[in-house]
Amino acid sequence: MMKKILLGTAALVVLAGPALAADMAPRMYTKAAPVVAPIYNWSGFYAGLHAGYTFGDRTGVDTTGLALFNTNNVLGGARPASVGLDRDGFIGGGQMGWNWQANSPWVWGLEADISYTDVRSSTTAVTVPLSGIGTLNNTFNSRMNYFGTVRGRLGYAWDRTMVYATGGFAYGEVENSVSLFGVNPGAALQFTGSNRDTKTGYTVGGGIEHAWMGNWTVKTEYLYYDLGSSDVAVLNVPTFTAGGPGYNSNFRNDGHIVRAGLNYKFGGMGW
Repeated sequence: MMKKILLGTAALVVLAGPALAADMAPRMYTKAAPVVAPIYNWSGFYAGLHAGYTFGDRTGVDTTGLALFNTNNVLGGARPASVGLDRDGFIGGGQMGWNWQANSPWVWGLEADISYTDVRSSTTAVTVPLSGIGTLNNTFNSRMNYFGTVRGRLGYAWDRTMVYATGGFAYGEVENSVSLFGVNPGAALQFTGSNRDTKTGYTVGGGIEHAWMGNWTVKTEYLYYDLGSSDVAVLNVPTFTAGGPGYNSNFRNDGHIVRAGLNYKFGGMGW
């Protein structure tokens, strides 16, 4: 009797097995998670090169007399009270800096750069002496030999692209000179003066930078700079003792810079 019960139970298990398997839920298929590229991180030290163009706002030169005779010449138009100089030319050099970026799109940075500049301007203003006879040539020259900045940067990054504002300290070597000639024809040099000085001031601007490939980034940038003004004492030459002691010419030393740059970021590829 027991043997029949065991055989019957085994048969029921065999017959019920496929039905039970059919009632079970199908095994879930798990798809592999997609590979997501890491967000670019701007943190780290970098260095690079830049080149561009600098130009001025018709930099003003204002001239005043050192004595009554010279002052009357300026007021009467015999010597120009004000002239404009289009100081422009090539600028190129190198930069280095450091960026900090935490778990935020905001990027803080500090950058220093120095540039060679081929920036010069010259103009000659022709005036008429108070006597009304003949003409006078008045020549003004200006040039900048090098330019540099130390600036803070605040940027906002969309992964590999960042826009930023920048500003800070600026410096440059500036040369200015003036030559005032006598009545044409003949036009002997009567007054002259020059100075060469390292001027300091400020700069502000902004730009956009893109992490191009690997450790390389490219940028374009605009800066306005103001290095103050320079006074040039325009005194009579030893061979010309008439006409008062001379003049003072004040040069404005400011302008605009548009440039492009290439940086190499050290220590990893930004992620």
